Amino acid sequence: MVKCLSDNTGENTIVVTDVGQNQITAARYFSAYNTRKIVTSGGLGTMGFGLPAGVGAALGSPESKVFVISGDGGIQMTIQELGTIMEYKIPVKVIILNNNYLGMVRQWQELFYEERYSSTSIQNPDFIALAAAYGIKGRKVEQRQDLVEAVREMIAADSAYVLEVMVEKKGIVYPMVPAGKCITEIMLKS
Repeated sequence: MVKCLSDNTGENTIVVTDVGQNQITAARYFSAYNTRKIVTSGGLGTMGFGLPAGVGAALGSPESKVFVISGDGGIQMTIQELGTIMEYKIPVKVIILNNNYLGMVRQWQELFYEERYSSTSIQNPDFIALAAAYGIKGRKVEQRQDLVEAVREMIAADSAYVLEVMVEKKGIVYPMVPAGKCITEIMLKS
C-alpha cells in the first residue's frame, strides 16, 4: 500500500503517520523527495497522532498533498477530527490500514509474551460510512488488484478522502527495537 502511494505521488507530498505497524511500514516504504516530508511522533507511542497532525500539516502547507497513514486502532483515538476536516474543507487524504487488531501490541505479545494475547482484537465501525456521514468521500479496498486504481482515485480527489485498506491480520513488521534494548540490537526478522 505505502509503496503504491509513493510510486503515485511526487515532490509535493507530505505523509503523516500514526503510531504502530503503519508507522514502521510508512517509514520503510515511502520514498520522500525532500526533508520534512514525513511527519511522525517517533517513538513516543502516541496513538491518534496522525489525523490531527495531518490537519496541521495541510493547514501549514496548503500547496502540498497531505496523506495520513493510520491503523484501525489509532484512527479511532481522534476520528472526531473528520468533523474539523469537513467544517473547514481540509483536503487531507486518510489511509486506514485495517487488520482488526491493535497490530503493534499484538506483534509484541506474539514476539515477547509467548502469544498471550490480551485486548488486541478489535471490532471496527464502517469507516467509509462514517466518512460519508461527515460528507467525506471514501473507498474500501479488500483485494490487492484494486489497490492502484483506488490510490489513484484518492490522489485525484480535490477534497478530503478516506481509503480503508484491509491488510494481513497477523502480519509482523520490521525493523523494530525491543523494549530495553539499544539500536544496535534492532530486530530485522523473527
